[in-house]
Amino acid sequence: MRLSFLAGDAMLNSIFVVTVLLSVLLAGFTGRMDMLTQASIKSAKDAVELALGLVGVLAFFLGLMRVAAAGGLLRLLTGLLKPLLKVLFPTVPHDHPAMGAMIFNIASTILGLGNAATPFGIKAMIELDRLNRAKGTATDAMIVFLAINTAGFTLIPTTIIGLRASSGSADPAGILAPTWFASACATLVGIAAAKSLARLPRFRTTAPPSAEENKAPSQEAGINSSISPEASDQLAELELETASDRWRFLSVSLFSLFFVGAACLHIIRSSRTVPSGDLLRGMLSFWVLPALIATLVLFGWARGVKVYEALVEGAKEGFRVAVRIIPYLVAILVMVGMFRASGGLDLLVRFLGPLTDRIGMPAEALPVGILRPLSGSGTLGLVAEILKTRGPDSFIGYMV
Repeated sequence: MRLSFLAGDAMLNSIFVVTVLLSVLLAGFTGRMDMLTQASIKSAKDAVELALGLVGVLAFFLGLMRVAAAGGLLRLLTGLLKPLLKVLFPTVPHDHPAMGAMIFNIASTILGLGNAATPFGIKAMIELDRLNRAKGTATDAMIVFLAINTAGFTLIPTTIIGLRASSGSADPAGILAPTWFASACATLVGIAAAKSLARLPRFRTTAPPSAEENKAPSQEAGINSSISPEASDQLAELELETASDRWRFLSVSLFSLFFVGAACLHIIRSSRTVPSGDLLRGMLSFWVLPALIATLVLFGWARGVKVYEALVEGAKEGFRVAVRIIPYLVAILVMVGMFRASGGLDLLVRFLGPLTDRIGMPAEALPVGILRPLSGSGTLGLVAEILKTRGPDSFIGYMV
């Protein structure tokens, strides 16, 4: 695992050094040194302004995710994912620590809790390596887990929505439905590819030992079902909580009923003047995000979470995330800005254009796909640069 991190860092370092040096040489031969100088300074300034524009959106949505996590949504997702992961990872004992770490990693990723997902992911790979007979070679379980992790299905892609908002998008949340569809397809394709290739003799060089060899003690065993002596003293409190739960359930039901009624009324009114395709697009763009916000708030409130306090605590993480990504944004935006100003990007697009045009993909989007497995922060910088130069509501703006 450590070697893979080092390899990724070395690759990104090589890309940065080669791109910067090549940009300087190209600018010298094409007479664009003045443009290169201005682009390097402007790109560094734009990176900081972009990060500042992200603060508000990141703070709000990470606050919402904290509300959901405090309400037990992570545990709920864990319960839903466990049966599925038993099928995807048949060689991993169901009570092994690796299974628990993978479940929490995937559940955290779905909720957009990237900072929580990372340690779970590292822990999962460490535990999976304990089941590995051939150290240094990835097992089938490792590869399937990596495929799921790379696809990164997220309920609310907070950072990208924030980037689009700070770039002046008229519909920052318009990527929700395409993102869900694309990441779901990527997850399915990744799993299918990993499972299919694992059947080939060439890739069957490693296999985990039997479940009994490395079986860990069940984390679910040993639950004490005895009634504590204080149970009778807590009976009145439990009755009050039950009454409160009923009132909350009634409130949630009423809100849901009114919201669905408002949506139906909007559809009836708009269907007379708006084409069905535009109406559906508008519903997906402008109704999904408010519905998600209301759902997360209601979920936390119905679970007894102090919504305001939890949101504020989560929002603090948004400020820390924005500050942490500034160095990455500066490095990548300056690199891409210099490459664009030197004329290198135009040459790249001209060279790759005939190939990418056949599948309807702009050549400028290709570097994003190449860099994505190497560095999430580096990819974020490339996306930010594309949104800045091509516009967040352009075709390529939606694609990346």
